[in-house]
Amino acid sequence: MDWYALSDLAAVKEIGRNLQQIRLNQDISQQELAVQTGLSRLTISQVENGRPASTLTLVQLLRALGRLDVLEVLEESATISPLQAARLARQQRQRASRRGEDTSASGL
Repeated sequence: MDWYALSDLAAVKEIGRNLQQIRLNQDISQQELAVQTGLSRLTISQVENGRPASTLTLVQLLRALGRLDVLEVLEESATISPLQAARLARQQRQRASRRGEDTSASGL
């Protein structure tokens, strides 16, 4: 599916249809899902019919359906440019300090 070709509302409707299909494939009724999530059956029906929902509602539904793994696509690790990496490398300590050592020549 080309998600970028969809309007925001069309994408929400497609997400709702997909959630409904996942639920049906698992042979779970809307009422059963409502009990598992703590959401109302009406809320689940509205989400499945493409009504916008909160992120919390989406997470609750995905968790109950055992599909939280789909959120992995949202993970992004911080990246730095090669120039920034070189600057950081120069700033890192190369040696330990001489704590506790007699730095004077009197010990020789």
